[in-house]
Amino acid sequence: MKFTAQEEYGLRCLLQIARHEVGGSITIPEIAWVEGISTHYVAKLMRILRRGGFLKSVRGQAGGYTLARLPEQIIVGEVLAVLGGRLFEQNFCELHAGLMSLCTHSVDCSIRSLWATVQRVVDQLLGKTTLKDLLCGELEMRSWINNLAEDPLKVLSRR
Repeated sequence: MKFTAQEEYGLRCLLQIARHEVGGSITIPEIAWVEGISTHYVAKLMRILRRGGFLKSVRGQAGGYTLARLPEQIIVGEVLAVLGGRLFEQNFCELHAGLMSLCTHSVDCSIRSLWATVQRVVDQLLGKTTLKDLLCGELEMRSWINNLAEDPLKVLSRR
């Protein structure tokens, strides 16, 4: 399983905007320069995130982008869904049926159960992680993740 470049860069751009909130809006060229990606690609991501309800755009000389909601109200799982979707969708088996119209394992599939469970765990984690959570440093996030590895249910219910 892989996250797409669109999901990774979109989330990184959103974090740049959240970090810049104190000083006002931030422009596409500023985001592109800080993140090291093209202005064209940042513009595409901003359009997706604005349409998804995460950003507001301001026109004019002092214009740019700001968050449409507070960082603690922006759920990472929702952002990733707008940018690219889920790892496992209900129609997954239809898309991977091989040469047949139905997968040969459509009636009894242990793999489907695994992917559905992985998606459920990912949804739980990403559904409880906000943009504000990601504004911390790597050490703090690593500590939270290490606690998660020790007792996932405890950490997930705490957030």
